[in-house]
Amino acid sequence: MAVRLRTRLMAMVAATILLPVAAVLTGTPAAADTRVDNPYVAAERYVDPWWYAAALAEPGGAAVAVQPTGVWLDSVSHIEGTASFPGLRAHLDEAVVQDSYGSAPLTIQIVLNDLPDRNCTRAVSNGDFSVAADGPNRYQAEYVDPIAEILADPAYQRLRIVAIVEPDFLPGLLLPAATSRCAAVQASGAYPTALRYAVTRLHAIPNVYVYLDASHHGVVGHPDNFGRAADLLASIAGATGGQPSPVDGFAVNVAGYGALVEPYFNTSMGLPVKTSRWVAGNDYVDELSFAQAFRLRLIAAGFGPGIGMVIDTSRSGWGGPYRPVRTSTSTDVNRFVDESRTDRRHSVGNWCNQAGAGLGARPAAMPASGIDAYAWIKPPGVSDGSSVNVPGPDGLQPDPMCDPTYIQGTVPSGALPYAPAAGQWFGPQFQELLANAYPPL
Repeated sequence: MAVRLRTRLMAMVAATILLPVAAVLTGTPAAADTRVDNPYVAAERYVDPWWYAAALAEPGGAAVAVQPTGVWLDSVSHIEGTASFPGLRAHLDEAVVQDSYGSAPLTIQIVLNDLPDRNCTRAVSNGDFSVAADGPNRYQAEYVDPIAEILADPAYQRLRIVAIVEPDFLPGLLLPAATSRCAAVQASGAYPTALRYAVTRLHAIPNVYVYLDASHHGVVGHPDNFGRAADLLASIAGATGGQPSPVDGFAVNVAGYGALVEPYFNTSMGLPVKTSRWVAGNDYVDELSFAQAFRLRLIAAGFGPGIGMVIDTSRSGWGGPYRPVRTSTSTDVNRFVDESRTDRRHSVGNWCNQAGAGLGARPAAMPASGIDAYAWIKPPGVSDGSSVNVPGPDGLQPDPMCDPTYIQGTVPSGALPYAPAAGQWFGPQFQELLANAYPPL
């Protein structure tokens, strides 16, 4: 199937158009797939032909161009599509065509990312809606409903559609209000209201699998946040006593850079690792140990034992020449941690176009206990934001954390220079991700 799919994708790149489904399929839509516990198991995965073309055009990109990546719907305009962004139907139509190349069902990952005052902890919020302007109601009517109506089209009933819902909303609810937007979000209950509507509306579609975002170890792994986050997610999803809820699982490290596994240190070592500047009191230092422990806490909060976790490993590799190869022997705790950790960021809170990052573990189903999948939800090589103070082509405003010269307190942003606006292709970053991939390509 992989060879035939690659041939089809290459033909599409040469033609530079999306072939209509009718040109390949005739008759009625394929029979619906039976709902399963894990939508990644025994399934092919959707390869975004537009990302495929961008990756293939880069030196060395052919090594990963056929990997499945997520389709991001981070504005209302992206639902129908724009001149530079194919719409949801275009991706689903192409997924139906790719599905026709094999007998196994095909899984496609879409990302909902347009909450009112989304990413409220950041200096800039580029979403379509705000709490002050009827955001929750508009989010439902103008964003969630149109997406749900498209997903419910019988033409797509054989696809397994994984919906990753609202990356990294939890910091806006768990942390002290860092901005006036966060204050409004927390006072209004806008996030829980919007999320509850989205997961319920999407899960009502039989072939849609809802994975609610659960942030990352750097935020939720802290003792003060761990239990509160699980209980909050249970409240949003209406999970009680292991009864069915409209959430099939949870996604962590979406569009993040957290190391999947830190092989050379952890918080149970003899040194007071948790007191180091890097760990800063956290109970976890990597995404896998956090995801597995948080899953158990979610079950204790009321979710059924069948829930699974998806970890975004698209940019968590941290290979290359600066990757440590052994545990430090230093007796200074800060030096010990800094010499042992593979995650080379200045802070676990740094999120924009991080220098030194690499491609992480390749997408895989059931790679570890309690983990439904490792997935490349954020397409590698797609910029997190502009490094200069220039608005993007869609009116996106730059965030200071994307400026390589910016220092928050005493911590540099760690961002790469010369980055384009969020959502645009960033070739130099892609090249660095290839060079620093871990496991190596």
